[in-house]
Amino acid sequence: MISITVTALVFGVVFLAELPDKTALAGLVLGTRYRASYVFAGVAAAFLLHVALAVAAGSVLTLLPQQLVHALTGVLFLGGAAMLLFKKDEDEEEVRKPENQSFWKVAGAGFMLILVAEFGDLTQIMTANLAARYDDPLSVGLGAVLALWAVAGLGIVGGKALMKRVPLKLITQIAALLMLGLGVWSLYEAVTG
Repeated sequence: MISITVTALVFGVVFLAELPDKTALAGLVLGTRYRASYVFAGVAAAFLLHVALAVAAGSVLTLLPQQLVHALTGVLFLGGAAMLLFKKDEDEEEVRKPENQSFWKVAGAGFMLILVAEFGDLTQIMTANLAARYDDPLSVGLGAVLALWAVAGLGIVGGKALMKRVPLKLITQIAALLMLGLGVWSLYEAVTG
């Protein structure tokens, strides 16, 4: 039986924790380049897997050394920033055409990005803690998945709306700078933590 109270509580906590996180940024960047439904399918599948792992693991994930998690996240952010800054410029009209990208390629890219970037993330650890605390894996899992899907959807839709007003090159540069900042911050936390 699903507890609406636990589901709503988990949704609120995970949504607020994830909103300023890299997921919205990743969704925004992918949403500017590819068909939104394809991106969402991959991202949603990755989040479903993450939540299943977190709920199954319970509080075990909290035993991971926080410094290691910060260091890996920092390196991933710096790599992502480098890829954005140093890739060849693409014609904006070509990038916008979703028919140039297959479902499996786009969904796979979204899935892999979230799978790698979100592993050991605060919300995954938080979900594990909530699952252990409430001993209601179905309600906790449902609340966490819905919250993560909502944040991803907002990022993807926001990316599409932003493309109508701002050039892709500027969006990419801003995203790269944000990822660079997050990478440096994560590495700082790894060293000082």
